[in-house]
Amino acid sequence: MTTAIDPDFPCALTIDVPFPTSRLASTALQALQVDKELSVLVSRIFTLAPSKDAVEANNTETSVLRAEYKATTNRMLRVAVNSFMESLNLIIEVMGELDEDVLAARGQAGTETQ
Repeated sequence: MTTAIDPDFPCALTIDVPFPTSRLASTALQALQVDKELSVLVSRIFTLAPSKDAVEANNTETSVLRAEYKATTNRMLRVAVNSFMESLNLIIEVMGELDEDVLAARGQAGTETQ
């Protein structure tokens, strides 16, 4: 896939974050979309995409959170991506502590090892 460079936003980065289920990916997307980008010098788009395994299996489950960032400078891109990573880390930590599916999976893993 070739994308043209946007003259207003010459610096770009796409980050794919895989989640175990599409529900968890969707939850992360909803949590991240609440906060608007703080700078007009940065553009971002969050979407859900299927994993490579899902594509190969003709499965349409979208369990990958895709974050596409564009910025006017490398510095602005770095600052925006660092903020995204901090928010994503918090979201994943909360999911690990509170999400019923994650807790159930942990419980099953714990009983299987005993």
